Amino acid sequence: MKNLFSNIKGDAFGGITAGIVALPLALAFGVSSGLGPTAGLYGAIFISFFAALFGGTNTQISGPTAPMTAVSMVVIAGIVAANDGDVNKALPAILTVFLLAGLMQIGLGVLGLGKYIRYIPYPVVSGFMTAIGVIILLTQILPSLGYYPKDDMEFVNTFKPQAEEVILENILIEEAGEGILVLEDFEETIERAHEISDEAILTESQTLAAKEASGALGSIKAIPRALRNINWLELILALGTIFIIYGFKKITMAVPSTLVALIVMSGISVGFGLEYRPIEEIPSGIPMPNLDIITDFKLKSITPYIFTALTLALLGAIDSLLTSVVADNMTKTKHKPNKELVGQGIGNSVAAIFGGIPGAGATIRTVVNITSGGKTKLSGMIAGILLLIILLGLGPIASKIPAAVLAGILITVGIGVMDYKGLKAIPNLPKDIKIGPLKLSSEVLIMLVVMVLSTFWNLVYAVGIGLVIASLMFMKKIGDLTAERSDVKTLKEEAWDDEGDFPASLQEEVFIKHLKGPLFFGSTSDFQNLYAQIPKTAEIVILRLGRMQYMDQSGLYAMEDMLQDLKRNGVEVLFVDLLKQPRYMMERIDIIPDFVPDTHIFNTFNECLKWVKENVENKY
Repeated sequence: MKNLFSNIKGDAFGGITAGIVALPLALAFGVSSGLGPTAGLYGAIFISFFAALFGGTNTQISGPTAPMTAVSMVVIAGIVAANDGDVNKALPAILTVFLLAGLMQIGLGVLGLGKYIRYIPYPVVSGFMTAIGVIILLTQILPSLGYYPKDDMEFVNTFKPQAEEVILENILIEEAGEGILVLEDFEETIERAHEISDEAILTESQTLAAKEASGALGSIKAIPRALRNINWLELILALGTIFIIYGFKKITMAVPSTLVALIVMSGISVGFGLEYRPIEEIPSGIPMPNLDIITDFKLKSITPYIFTALTLALLGAIDSLLTSVVADNMTKTKHKPNKELVGQGIGNSVAAIFGGIPGAGATIRTVVNITSGGKTKLSGMIAGILLLIILLGLGPIASKIPAAVLAGILITVGIGVMDYKGLKAIPNLPKDIKIGPLKLSSEVLIMLVVMVLSTFWNLVYAVGIGLVIASLMFMKKIGDLTAERSDVKTLKEEAWDDEGDFPASLQEEVFIKHLKGPLFFGSTSDFQNLYAQIPKTAEIVILRLGRMQYMDQSGLYAMEDMLQDLKRNGVEVLFVDLLKQPRYMMERIDIIPDFVPDTHIFNTFNECLKWVKENVENKY
């Protein structure tokens, strides 16, 4: 408790700033999910507070994120469709799935599985993140154009025959459940069919129309209709929001441009009395627990979504722990991964009980918190409390925000969440596999498969397929390399035979590290510990790479990050016995010669030792 209040001023400023940044995003993610802005705000409030209180990363700010919202969107749409398009009817099952995901995260932390998250290969994460960006962009085109399929009566009317079929099918299912669906009782079916109102058919038609135009593929299909029915005011509001978000960043980064865009565009809309479409009304009272999760619980309603709940739990874990690593690098601290998972799980569980969408550690909000002075868990708790105060005091005002403004905000989120680092590397990665006459990069293939399947089919299955492909390709590569170098033996971390003549006087200035085995997505975490082992007195680091037979994209970027840090601190790196495949990978993204010139690459340790004796002075 003493440590919690050791930096009150910095934590207060960091938490308040992060909370302000989180506000427009929470509202936007809530609308995007399908549960409305209130669900996004509730998620931000409870996840931020409880994940900070119980988590293992002091400076982490948590809340709804783009990846978690994208998967939640799929869950919500599926359960709503199974409940005749009635969100209120579907809500208990939706929140139960979210609660289950939170409990699974707690389980992952308790079982100590946090350390295994690092085994997700970079191309799978890259393809998934880019797909999230594409999904958000595509699904926000319609609202930014002011087109809502439910309101397009010409489009809705095309679904009336299908709507009548669905309603009749529901009647037959009800009768089967009541035990009266027999041939002689079809009179009952006919009588119930006569009671179907035009309003019921219209409602079902609107549900079917909305479902047809949902998701990335549905949005693409609906674009031609949207372009024929553009609401120019809504489009101007969305474009104005995007322009302010990107333009204001060039003026100053001290004030969140997203918040500026939200206030300016909403102020213009309300101030000039424009006839725009507002977001759903946000209740201004204290959030209350949704006890229907317990009273209306039906196992069969969530059974199809158990695997999806597990995916939400794993995705939230990956999202949060990646952000924890960013926080560690900025604060020079070390997070506790399993404790962080428990905290995230508690936050998501509490949020679900109160009707909020799930979330995870949010990188941008965490960075804002740290740069604004946040150092302890208090900052994340303050961010949650601030959002609760805004909810209680400004709920009716927030309800006047134009839906198109949130669509504009989400478009910038979609653009920002894509993995441009991975996309830029596509032309340069080695083409190491053949599919028919085509030569392709296995890393690129995995990334593209995950990206396409996530965007147009199923986020959950896409990640699973990507992991299977990555594992199979990795096993093949390691098998090939083992066959080539079958005489490799396990070595202890000690001086090698040819290092016996190394001058004792230079041991403070020169640090030697042996890399033994492939540098791939499963070994990057251990490799990152290398930097922590290097003494402050070191001026030269010698990496002996003769037994590093293979390097994948994850290992490549881990190497790049370490070399950047060393160069920033004025430390030179020498490579000894660099093998063909790792060298080729490092040349593709200019690690060689930008960080390690050819003159610093030696075939033998004796050649390197000669260079050291000629160029390094004994200072200690």
